[in-house]
Amino acid sequence: MAERAMLRRLLSLVLVPLGLLLAGVPAGAGQAVVVPPPALDGAAAQAGASETIVLAGGCFWGVQAVFQHVKGVSRAVSGYAGGTKESATYPLVSAGRTSHAEVVEVTFDPSVVTYGTILQIYFSVVHDPTELDRQGPDVGPQYRSAIFVAGPEQRRVAEAYIAQLDKAGVFRKRIATRVDDLAAFYPAEAYHQDYATLHPNQPYIYIHDRPKVENLKRLFAAQSRTTPVLVNASGAK
Repeated sequence: MAERAMLRRLLSLVLVPLGLLLAGVPAGAGQAVVVPPPALDGAAAQAGASETIVLAGGCFWGVQAVFQHVKGVSRAVSGYAGGTKESATYPLVSAGRTSHAEVVEVTFDPSVVTYGTILQIYFSVVHDPTELDRQGPDVGPQYRSAIFVAGPEQRRVAEAYIAQLDKAGVFRKRIATRVDDLAAFYPAEAYHQDYATLHPNQPYIYIHDRPKVENLKRLFAAQSRTTPVLVNASGAK
């Protein structure tokens, strides 16, 4: 079943115009936009402190790849959130048979990159937050836009930021991103970790995810790093 799920994702490439591929132009390039920073950010932290946020923004391959290239991020792990431990498997989640979303657990030093900047990158280059239960060719609630918060402070900042962006009319449609309490995070299977780095020329990565990393480097040059911080083998099941 995992192979079928992967095949469905690769078959989504038929939605990309052939001309783009022949021209070597990744679809999605140029679609990113720098949204204003949040008026309300997380509390200041001492150097070396650590904070974690779990973000859903479509296929976790691209979400992980972006945050692995952000300065101050010490770890970005692909996984599942929103459902049960028993259903946290790729075949079940990708088939839309669970309450899970594909997510990435981002661990960062808030003295280097603030929670607000993490969210700014998330809304700017990671995904389209106005799409409901889908991202690009990937359709279903498992690809929803969601912020799984670790506590009331993270919720307060996230909700205030969404309201700020909607009020400013940054996007043509209202933001569909949900803010949910994090019950548990389940790391994805080992073959999903560091997927974009290990398979840079795989068609799905080349078309949908490499442009996100390039947009990060272009629009957030001061916050981006050249060498990604990869997942230790012990971080995956």
